[in-house]
Amino acid sequence: MKSNPFYDAYRVLNKIYAQGAHLKIALSEVDLEPSNRAHTVKTVYGVLENDGYLSLAIKTFAQKSPKQPVRILLKISLYHLIFLKKPRYMVTDTAVDLLKRMGKGGMGGFVNAFLRSFDEEKIVLPEGDEKLALLSNFPLFAVKKIRAQYGERAESILLARSRGVSVRFLRGEEEYLTLPHENTPFEKVFLFPNFTRDENFFKGNYTFQSVGSVAICGCIDPCDKLLDACAAPGGKSVLLSEKCREVYAAEVYPHRAELIGSYAKRMNVQNIQIFEEDSSVYRPEWESFFDGVLCDVPCTGLGTVAENPDLPLRKKEEDFPALLKIQRAILSNCARYVKPGGTLYYSTCSILEEENDGAAEDFLKENKEFSGLPLTSPLPHEKTKCGIQFLPDRAFGAGFFVAKMRRV
Repeated sequence: MKSNPFYDAYRVLNKIYAQGAHLKIALSEVDLEPSNRAHTVKTVYGVLENDGYLSLAIKTFAQKSPKQPVRILLKISLYHLIFLKKPRYMVTDTAVDLLKRMGKGGMGGFVNAFLRSFDEEKIVLPEGDEKLALLSNFPLFAVKKIRAQYGERAESILLARSRGVSVRFLRGEEEYLTLPHENTPFEKVFLFPNFTRDENFFKGNYTFQSVGSVAICGCIDPCDKLLDACAAPGGKSVLLSEKCREVYAAEVYPHRAELIGSYAKRMNVQNIQIFEEDSSVYRPEWESFFDGVLCDVPCTGLGTVAENPDLPLRKKEEDFPALLKIQRAILSNCARYVKPGGTLYYSTCSILEEENDGAAEDFLKENKEFSGLPLTSPLPHEKTKCGIQFLPDRAFGAGFFVAKMRRV
């Protein structure tokens, strides 16, 4: 089975589409054939980035929607046919061969006929926001909000693609900089078109951390005691441990709290304490205890679609109001933990105003003992009323927001 070049991509995508797994977890759980790994990863990302368009292609040429295993295989095949420009006969033969090996040979005739008759020129795209949602891989409700917020720039933001794998080094980067890469505004942080994890990862010589995450950490002042209120998987806590004497990392879910511990251990960090804690629920002993509190709250994550193309599969407009409520609850509660004279930071990996400036502005109106502070960053950004916004079309594919507030 391993000799079929579509097999590993199918296994990863089946975990995502059929089992609801997250992309990066699915990739880590599937034992990928080493010689075909780069091609498999490219295929998986490519299918997810173009999921809407590939779904439309299938709907156009299939009289009724095929069952999920066949639909996944057709998306892989169409991605190779349309975007990688592979020969039709090769794509068709590979797809039919995989069906036979999977014990689904009865569908071989349908897949063969579908791929041989497929004609991309017959696909009719919708108009307006529906077209932009299809081409950008964003949910339609998000496209409408982003269009209303950013106007003519919305298309540039929505169509921005990831600039590569972001790697933050602690040491030993010289041997990797012989590979194709792009510098970022941050020391020892580089973007690579492809980067294969090796033994130096487990030695803590480098880690994978997005440019936006590094930028948020760069906005935080050194201090004695810092609370990272929504800390998993631990990247910010670990980076901030370099400039804060003690970091308290809070995470509500036990399995995600374990991720923080594993991350800190791999990076040889000793000054992080981990708490299984719901940061929207008051903890009396933390009242006015911290010099700095970072609320990197749960959000839509729509600023990271370029890096996480599976994310739109799980985003629904009806979930949005509850998310806004959680964000405000965490910010309001954690503000109580800031010492007089201390600093509160609010951040998201979103580009929606309601989650960002909207939340910070509401907080400042309701909490007169806090005042906003100016922020800047070496990563290209836009100044907003309450903070700074990183946008994917200028900030290396990253869409993040951060606001800084002082308890006075």
